[in-house]
Amino acid sequence: MKKQVLIAGGGIGGLAAALGASRAGLDVRLYERATAFSEVGAGVQIGPNVVRRLQAWGLQQALQSVAAFPTRLQVRNAVSGKELGAMPLGTTAVDRYGAAYATIHRADLHGLLLAAVTDGTQTQLHLDQAIERFVDADDVVTVRTSRGKEVEGDALIGADGLWSRTRAQLLGSTAPRVTGHLAYRAMVPQHALPEALRTAQVTAWLGPRLHAVQYPVRRGELQNLVVIVQGPAPQNLESWDHSANAADLEHALQGTCTALQDLVRSVTDHGGPVGNPGWRLWPLCDRPPVRGASEMARGVVALLGDAAHPMRPYLAQGAGMAIEDAAELQRALAMHDLDMPLRLTRYALNRWQRNARVQARSTRNGRIFHATGPVRWGRDLSLRLLGARLLDVPWLYRGDGAGASSL
Repeated sequence: MKKQVLIAGGGIGGLAAALGASRAGLDVRLYERATAFSEVGAGVQIGPNVVRRLQAWGLQQALQSVAAFPTRLQVRNAVSGKELGAMPLGTTAVDRYGAAYATIHRADLHGLLLAAVTDGTQTQLHLDQAIERFVDADDVVTVRTSRGKEVEGDALIGADGLWSRTRAQLLGSTAPRVTGHLAYRAMVPQHALPEALRTAQVTAWLGPRLHAVQYPVRRGELQNLVVIVQGPAPQNLESWDHSANAADLEHALQGTCTALQDLVRSVTDHGGPVGNPGWRLWPLCDRPPVRGASEMARGVVALLGDAAHPMRPYLAQGAGMAIEDAAELQRALAMHDLDMPLRLTRYALNRWQRNARVQARSTRNGRIFHATGPVRWGRDLSLRLLGARLLDVPWLYRGDGAGASSL
């Protein structure tokens, strides 16, 4: 008789976990609080390490049909506008790491995973029904859903995001920490922009106490733009997607170069982000790096993605690490000669150090990106001298010991 895995959360991490667990030969039930599967209009960078996982699941063609594949990563000074350094992507990434570097609309990544789960597995999907709490006893987990139903399984995977209820019960953890960084996000059709503002590459603009990143998604038809500034967060952190005032963002960018300010103004002037009436504001929260395997799995309950290791976006690895988690979960669950607690322990042992490393590097990158004074001057000089050598992250892209771009 097949083992049954229960999954809390229907985001990218939850769907990836469902796909991996199904491929490992287990029955899967996924519970999602929302009434429909959907994702917000934001972009995701996925490096060769993540693309390889999607390829292993047979999703290369689906990825090719919806993603963009930039040929270059460029870093510019947000004040002067000058290029500081660059790194080739495209075929260079394929030759070096065995897979491309892709940029994709978050909804498209979610959609291709959902299609893989619904078309290629027997996963039971339960919408408008969240897992509220669980009891782990005698290697059986019993969950109670928001509809008052009790369901038994052989394992529970908490992929229910930053404010994970699974994590809160498993670890008794405190609320995520507020970073003091705010992300303004927008998505705009490229054809609506002046030709000079369209892009086929990833560009990062580094300035004092702020930075911006722009890149194409959806086959290059749309441009994703995110500007991260330091400032006070909205009071309601759990409602992480807020409407934003474009005037506040333009005020924060005073002192930056004309090219960056023109780009930001163009979002409002030429139609705004797709699916939203204006800029969206996301207060950024994270947690300290994972300290051991026991923070990712205990008994027959495990955590995955943001529920386990929420991180700042300065290594572009939130979604990537969730997909890597799911691939490792698949390998562990396929060890059918082991009992379930040991399988989940194997999963956690093989993931926690890499996730902790990415969390720590993401935080470090944020300090470098937003540096002021002598640190900023040293950063810019290093980029001018070392360029691609500094921007490349071999340990991340190869997947050894502890990904997407460092920007």
